[in-house]
Amino acid sequence: MKKLLFLICCAGILLSCGSQKTEATANQSTTVAQTPVDVTTYGKTITAEELKTDLYIYASDEFEGRGTGDPGQKKAVNFLKEQYIAMGVPAALPNNNYFQNVPLEKLGVPEVSLTVNNKDFKIVDDFVSVSSVGDGSLNTSEIIYAGYGIDDDAFSSYKDLDVKGKVVLIKSGEPKDANGNYVISGSTEASKWSNFREAYAAKRDAAKEKGAAAVFFYYPEIYNMAAARFGGSNGSISLRENKENMYYFLINTDLAKTFLPDIETNLNHQTIEMSVEMNYKNVATDIISENVAAWIKGSEKPDEIIVISAHLDHEGIKNGEIYNGADDDGSGCVALLEIAEAFKAAVKDGHGPKRSILLLHVTGEEKGLLGSRYYTDMDPIFPLANTVANLNIDMIGRVDPKHEAGDGNYLYLIGSDKLSAELHNISEEMNNKYTNIEFDYTYNDDNDPNRFYYRSDHYNFAKNNIPVIFYFNGTHADYHKPTDTPDKIRYDLLENRTRLVFYTAWELANRENRIVVDKATE
Repeated sequence: MKKLLFLICCAGILLSCGSQKTEATANQSTTVAQTPVDVTTYGKTITAEELKTDLYIYASDEFEGRGTGDPGQKKAVNFLKEQYIAMGVPAALPNNNYFQNVPLEKLGVPEVSLTVNNKDFKIVDDFVSVSSVGDGSLNTSEIIYAGYGIDDDAFSSYKDLDVKGKVVLIKSGEPKDANGNYVISGSTEASKWSNFREAYAAKRDAAKEKGAAAVFFYYPEIYNMAAARFGGSNGSISLRENKENMYYFLINTDLAKTFLPDIETNLNHQTIEMSVEMNYKNVATDIISENVAAWIKGSEKPDEIIVISAHLDHEGIKNGEIYNGADDDGSGCVALLEIAEAFKAAVKDGHGPKRSILLLHVTGEEKGLLGSRYYTDMDPIFPLANTVANLNIDMIGRVDPKHEAGDGNYLYLIGSDKLSAELHNISEEMNNKYTNIEFDYTYNDDNDPNRFYYRSDHYNFAKNNIPVIFYFNGTHADYHKPTDTPDKIRYDLLENRTRLVFYTAWELANRENRIVVDKATE
């Protein structure tokens, strides 16, 4: 009996030891699995040397300035594709297709004759057509003056006005009250109806919604710029959409005052008796450009997407000179390649991001944010509802005059707090933890006259209530000139700035909960 009890005790001890060993092993395994990933291991794969190697190719004369739809742009997109293939980063589109075709049209100067009260006016000299319209004509004896051309809950220029089928005259700006505050915002802050990019579209859409046949828009602040863009011999490029059924013209001061001599001060909506005859013939050539899209599939929440973007195009060749666009935006494109490589290294080690990463190089930014607008408004590869944030890189390789006296360790951030306070806080936290860049929020001010918030591809995501950060080094002497070349890039700064975007994307992709949009706009 004693021997039997001894054997039972021994067996119990052995079982206990085995159980403890198994439990210890399980605990050890759990501990290993929960060990935090050292993200700097992957951040350090982003190097100045590799950025420099890629940019000297991407911004070389061989790529001919990457003009939208031109042969040099085709070389650029193929270079990006080959880089992703070499890294083993798959295409975001089905059938291993890296190219999202973007249908565009190159607008020639339309052939337009315009007579107002028997006085002839010339296209480009006196007015420009700023939309693609089918051939047609107008013949009327009256026009409707609708003041600012605004249709908003707080104020409408179209109240008690019937403009269906009519020719409408409007002007730039928006109303103020007796205290000098803007009526729509109720403050000293202007609304979208005053910002040129938004106002240009919003006033067009308001008139179109009301059924106007044609709009003459007096916007003297931007007329010369519009005439250069839409009246040049090379023509403007726009998205190929269904032809508008409303003619939309920007007009100069002479034509505006022919319609209404006191238009600059007159706020009285009225019908003006005046003969207007117009014949219009469209001149356009269809072209195809491409967005380049690669992705890293998320391990736990693959349907939630972080979009990291940069525009792949530049100004092409003008007057025989190549506009290489090393900073604008070659710096952003090579940054995306390095970020992709860093995420791919993490995947290889079994530490891939929980959410998916879309590396999106968009075309036509220089022509009006066309590639990003096509992605967001017409053919998103992934549903916008599943898009967590957009981190947009547009010029991060140089130092602007404001910061020349220092070491250059700064970056302008735009938009980080516009839609999500959480995104802004994460951005600050990642910088303080990893990169220690001086953030300059000058251009984030709603009243900043440069309006950079509306001038790069992130805006097409922001207008859809997707939180954004626009990373920008500011303009410099070589901005939009042939002298924006890769030898002038600060590759040490480009390295650190690219790492910042990677660390921010890493945090957004791996945090437990999707960031909250707490400042959504209508």
